[in-house]
Amino acid sequence: MHPETFAAAALLAGAWVGALLVRGGRPGPGVRARGALFACGLLAGLAALNGPLHDLAETSHFSAHMVQHLLLTLVVPPCLLAGTPAWMMDALLGRLLPGPRARRLARAATRPVPALMLHAAALVAWHLPGPYDAALGSHGWHVVAHVTLAGSAFVAWWPVLGPSRLLPPLPYAAQLLYLFAFGVPMTVVAAMITAADEVLYPFYAAAASAAGLDPLADQRLGGVVMWVPAGIVPLVAFTAVFFRWVASEPEEADG
Repeated sequence: MHPETFAAAALLAGAWVGALLVRGGRPGPGVRARGALFACGLLAGLAALNGPLHDLAETSHFSAHMVQHLLLTLVVPPCLLAGTPAWMMDALLGRLLPGPRARRLARAATRPVPALMLHAAALVAWHLPGPYDAALGSHGWHVVAHVTLAGSAFVAWWPVLGPSRLLPPLPYAAQLLYLFAFGVPMTVVAAMITAADEVLYPFYAAAASAAGLDPLADQRLGGVVMWVPAGIVPLVAFTAVFFRWVASEPEEADG
């Protein structure tokens, strides 16, 4: 159990509700839907970092650790981004990025190629045996690993779901092209883990055996657990973007 994660979730939820109250007005269906998505993102983060999933990931199951990473990269970031209204995000970015230089840097980081490269670098680096075992052996490094994975995933999702006029997402057609490449880094990492003929992570070689598991089978299960959503989630996003694009065309024609 990590009380700090509950404190962070409460702070984010309070900030979301507080911003809405300050803005005034009665929330419509769109705002309520965004609120539900934001709440889902917070709950997914809490589920990943607390409770049975967290305990299994920390003590014995590599496959549970991969589920944890999937929640932090494929569920939490898109839900929080989709659940934040543009005016709310712009108000936040206005405070975090007060100068033109900071905004130029943020704009460059959230463009498709840098965003995907940053996420790919984080995925590869933290799933190499050395850094992975170092994170499992140190709470501080483990926090850094999770923050890096989740943070880079936020950046990688931004070209599709960025709720901001200051740092706008891509046009619909470009979003579709981007989503073709989005799952590639995770798929490559998952394939390497699944295809390995030996246990890659010494921590789980010992911990899984002590728990009565076959470490190599658990590792391969973890690779598959990582592999399948890496293809399915971008496909779901691709479908949603396509229908949003189709729905927007009559409005553009009327305009």
